[in-house]
Amino acid sequence: MLPEVERRFRVRKGREHRAVFGKSSGGYGAIVHGLRHADAWGAVACHSGDMGFAMCYSGDFPKLLDTLAGHDRDIAKLLAHYEMKEKLTADDMHMLMVLAMAASYDPDPDGPKGIRLPVDLYTGELDPERWAGWMRHDPVELVKSPECQENLRSLRGLYIDCGAKDQYSLVYGARAFVKALQEAGIEHRYEEFDDDHTAVDYRQDVSFPYLYHALTA
Repeated sequence: MLPEVERRFRVRKGREHRAVFGKSSGGYGAIVHGLRHADAWGAVACHSGDMGFAMCYSGDFPKLLDTLAGHDRDIAKLLAHYEMKEKLTADDMHMLMVLAMAASYDPDPDGPKGIRLPVDLYTGELDPERWAGWMRHDPVELVKSPECQENLRSLRGLYIDCGAKDQYSLVYGARAFVKALQEAGIEHRYEEFDDDHTAVDYRQDVSFPYLYHALTA
Protein backbone atom coordinates (compact mmCIF):
# COMPACT_ATOMS: atom_id res chain seq x y z
CA MET A 1 0.00 0.00 0.00
CA LEU A 2 2.73 2.49 0.94
CA PRO A 3 4.45 2.42 -2.48
CA GLU A 4 1.09 3.04 -4.16
CA VAL A 5 0.30 5.98 -1.87
CA GLU A 6 3.71 7.48 -2.56
CA ARG A 7 3.19 6.97 -6.30
CA ARG A 8 -0.25 8.60 -6.43
CA PHE A 9 0.13 11.52 -4.05
CA ARG A 10 2.56 14.36 -3.45
CA VAL A 11 4.12 13.05 -0.28
CA ARG A 12 7.66 12.74 0.96
CA LYS A 13 8.95 9.24 0.47
CA GLY A 14 10.61 7.01 3.02
CA ARG A 15 9.90 5.84 6.57
CA GLU A 16 11.40 8.98 8.10
CA HIS A 17 8.45 10.94 6.68
CA ARG A 18 5.70 8.50 7.67
CA ALA A 19 3.63 8.19 10.84
CA VAL A 20 0.97 5.68 11.83
CA PHE A 21 -1.68 6.31 14.47
CA GLY A 22 -4.89 4.75 15.72
CA LYS A 23 -7.39 4.55 18.56
CA SER A 24 -8.59 1.47 20.44
CA SER A 25 -8.06 -1.53 18.13
CA GLY A 26 -6.48 0.94 15.72
CA GLY A 27 -4.18 2.04 18.49
CA TYR A 28 -3.22 -1.59 18.95
CA GLY A 29 -2.46 -1.85 15.25
CA ALA A 30 -0.34 1.30 15.35
CA ILE A 31 1.75 0.21 18.33
CA VAL A 32 2.25 -3.27 16.87
CA HIS A 33 3.49 -1.69 13.65
CA GLY A 34 6.00 0.22 15.74
CA LEU A 35 7.04 -2.91 17.60
CA ARG A 36 7.31 -5.16 14.56
CA HIS A 37 7.51 -2.98 11.44
CA ALA A 38 9.51 0.10 12.36
CA ASP A 39 11.27 -0.18 9.01
CA ALA A 40 8.06 1.27 7.49
CA TRP A 41 7.32 4.08 9.96
CA GLY A 42 9.13 7.04 11.43
CA ALA A 43 6.70 7.78 14.26
CA VAL A 44 3.78 6.12 16.04
CA ALA A 45 0.82 7.35 18.09
CA CYS A 46 -1.36 4.96 20.06
CA HIS A 47 -4.61 6.24 21.59
CA SER A 48 -6.22 3.89 24.14
CA GLY A 49 -4.80 0.86 22.37
CA ASP A 50 -5.49 -2.73 23.34
CA MET A 51 -2.70 -3.94 25.63
CA GLY A 52 -2.48 -5.78 28.90
CA PHE A 53 -4.73 -8.55 27.61
CA ALA A 54 -5.23 -10.23 31.00
CA MET A 55 -6.87 -7.04 32.26
CA CYS A 56 -8.76 -5.85 29.20
CA TYR A 57 -10.12 -9.11 27.76
CA SER A 58 -10.64 -11.52 30.65
CA GLY A 59 -13.89 -9.82 31.70
CA ASP A 60 -15.34 -10.40 28.22
CA PHE A 61 -15.19 -14.19 28.39
CA PRO A 62 -17.98 -14.72 30.99
CA LYS A 63 -20.30 -12.49 28.95
CA LEU A 64 -19.54 -14.44 25.80
CA LEU A 65 -19.99 -17.77 27.57
CA ASP A 66 -23.39 -16.63 28.86
CA THR A 67 -24.36 -15.69 25.31
CA LEU A 68 -23.09 -18.99 23.90
CA ALA A 69 -25.11 -20.91 26.52
CA GLY A 70 -28.25 -19.75 24.73
CA HIS A 71 -26.98 -21.34 21.51
CA ASP A 72 -25.95 -24.79 22.77
CA ARG A 73 -22.45 -23.44 23.45
CA ASP A 74 -21.87 -23.67 19.72
CA ILE A 75 -19.87 -20.84 18.15
CA ALA A 76 -21.11 -21.67 14.64
CA LYS A 77 -24.74 -21.46 15.82
CA LEU A 78 -24.13 -18.12 17.49
CA LEU A 79 -22.54 -16.73 14.34
CA ALA A 80 -25.46 -18.01 12.25
CA HIS A 81 -27.83 -16.28 14.68
CA TYR A 82 -26.00 -13.00 14.23
CA GLU A 83 -26.06 -13.38 10.45
CA MET A 84 -29.85 -13.70 10.54
CA LYS A 85 -30.43 -10.63 12.70
CA GLU A 86 -31.60 -7.51 10.91
CA LYS A 87 -29.86 -5.26 13.43
CA LEU A 88 -27.00 -6.08 15.76
CA THR A 89 -26.93 -4.55 19.22
CA ALA A 90 -23.87 -3.05 20.88
CA ASP A 91 -23.56 -6.24 22.96
CA ASP A 92 -23.76 -8.35 19.79
CA MET A 93 -20.92 -6.37 18.26
CA HIS A 94 -18.84 -6.77 21.39
CA MET A 95 -19.31 -10.54 21.38
CA LEU A 96 -18.36 -10.66 17.70
CA MET A 97 -15.27 -8.63 18.53
CA VAL A 98 -14.14 -11.22 21.09
CA LEU A 99 -14.68 -14.02 18.58
CA ALA A 100 -12.75 -12.07 15.96
CA MET A 101 -9.87 -11.64 18.40
CA ALA A 102 -9.79 -15.39 18.99
CA ALA A 103 -9.68 -15.94 15.23
CA SER A 104 -6.86 -13.40 14.88
CA TYR A 105 -4.65 -13.98 17.91
CA ASP A 106 -4.91 -17.77 18.09
CA PRO A 107 -6.66 -19.24 15.03
CA ASP A 108 -7.57 -22.92 15.05
CA PRO A 109 -8.26 -24.45 11.61
CA ASP A 110 -10.16 -27.26 13.32
CA GLY A 111 -12.40 -24.92 15.31
CA PRO A 112 -15.80 -23.64 14.16
CA LYS A 113 -15.07 -20.92 11.59
CA GLY A 114 -11.43 -21.22 12.66
CA ILE A 115 -12.28 -20.02 16.18
CA ARG A 116 -11.28 -21.62 19.47
CA LEU A 117 -11.71 -19.64 22.67
CA PRO A 118 -8.98 -19.78 25.33
CA VAL A 119 -11.53 -20.82 27.97
CA ASP A 120 -13.67 -23.88 28.56
CA LEU A 121 -17.15 -23.12 27.22
CA TYR A 122 -18.84 -24.66 30.27
CA THR A 123 -16.59 -24.01 33.28
CA GLY A 124 -14.85 -20.89 31.99
CA GLU A 125 -11.49 -22.33 33.00
CA LEU A 126 -8.56 -20.79 31.17
CA ASP A 127 -6.69 -22.97 28.68
CA PRO A 128 -3.04 -21.97 29.28
CA GLU A 129 -1.87 -23.16 25.87
CA ARG A 130 -4.52 -21.27 23.95
CA TRP A 131 -4.18 -18.18 26.13
CA ALA A 132 -0.44 -18.18 25.43
CA GLY A 133 -1.36 -17.76 21.77
CA TRP A 134 -3.18 -14.54 22.64
CA MET A 135 -0.41 -13.28 24.88
CA ARG A 136 2.15 -13.56 22.10
CA HIS A 137 0.37 -10.58 20.52
CA ASP A 138 0.04 -8.47 23.66
CA PRO A 139 2.13 -5.27 23.33
CA VAL A 140 2.99 -5.54 27.03
CA GLU A 141 4.68 -8.86 26.23
CA LEU A 142 6.08 -7.83 22.85
CA VAL A 143 7.89 -4.82 24.31
CA LYS A 144 10.02 -7.19 26.41
CA SER A 145 11.66 -8.49 23.23
CA PRO A 146 15.09 -6.96 22.45
CA GLU A 147 14.16 -6.85 18.76
CA CYS A 148 10.95 -4.94 19.45
CA GLN A 149 12.81 -2.58 21.77
CA GLU A 150 15.31 -1.78 19.03
CA ASN A 151 12.46 -1.13 16.62
CA LEU A 152 10.93 1.38 19.03
CA ARG A 153 14.31 3.05 19.60
CA SER A 154 14.61 3.61 15.86
CA LEU A 155 11.42 5.72 15.77
CA ARG A 156 11.62 9.49 15.63
CA GLY A 157 8.57 9.74 17.86
CA LEU A 158 6.51 7.42 20.07
CA TYR A 159 3.29 8.75 21.59
CA ILE A 160 0.91 6.85 23.87
CA ASP A 161 -2.15 8.03 25.77
CA CYS A 162 -5.16 6.55 27.54
CA GLY A 163 -8.07 7.75 29.61
CA ALA A 164 -7.66 7.23 33.34
CA LYS A 165 -11.30 6.05 33.47
CA ASP A 166 -11.11 3.69 30.47
CA GLN A 167 -14.02 1.28 30.90
CA TYR A 168 -12.06 -1.57 29.31
CA SER A 169 -9.20 -1.23 31.82
CA LEU A 170 -6.79 -0.32 29.02
CA VAL A 171 -5.09 2.26 31.21
CA TYR A 172 -3.48 -0.55 33.19
CA GLY A 173 -2.00 -2.04 30.05
CA ALA A 174 -0.79 1.41 28.99
CA ARG A 175 0.90 1.90 32.35
CA ALA A 176 2.58 -1.51 32.16
CA PHE A 177 3.74 -0.80 28.60
CA VAL A 178 5.13 2.61 29.55
CA LYS A 179 6.87 1.10 32.58
CA ALA A 180 8.63 -1.33 30.23
CA LEU A 181 9.64 1.58 27.98
CA GLN A 182 11.09 3.43 30.95
CA GLU A 183 13.02 0.39 32.14
CA ALA A 184 14.44 -0.10 28.64
CA GLY A 185 15.34 3.58 28.30
CA ILE A 186 13.16 4.08 25.22
CA GLU A 187 12.15 7.68 24.55
CA HIS A 188 8.42 8.28 24.40
CA ARG A 189 5.64 10.61 25.43
CA TYR A 190 2.83 9.30 27.61
CA GLU A 191 -0.29 11.18 28.64
CA GLU A 192 -3.08 9.96 30.89
CA PHE A 193 -6.19 12.12 30.65
CA ASP A 194 -9.38 12.49 32.67
CA ASP A 195 -11.80 10.59 30.45
CA ASP A 196 -12.87 7.09 29.44
CA HIS A 197 -12.68 5.15 26.14
CA THR A 198 -15.57 6.83 24.35
CA ALA A 199 -15.48 9.81 21.96
CA VAL A 200 -11.87 10.75 22.62
CA ASP A 201 -10.94 11.71 19.06
CA TYR A 202 -10.10 15.16 20.42
CA ARG A 203 -6.88 13.60 21.67
CA GLN A 204 -5.65 13.79 18.09
CA ASP A 205 -5.29 17.52 18.71
CA VAL A 206 -2.35 16.49 20.88
CA SER A 207 -0.92 13.57 18.93
CA PHE A 208 -1.01 15.08 15.43
CA PRO A 209 1.21 18.07 16.28
CA TYR A 210 3.51 15.69 18.15
CA LEU A 211 3.83 13.43 15.10
CA TYR A 212 4.37 16.40 12.79
CA HIS A 213 7.17 17.82 14.92
CA ALA A 214 8.74 14.38 15.34
CA LEU A 215 8.93 13.90 11.57
CA THR A 216 10.08 17.42 10.74
CA ALA A 217 12.58 18.03 13.54
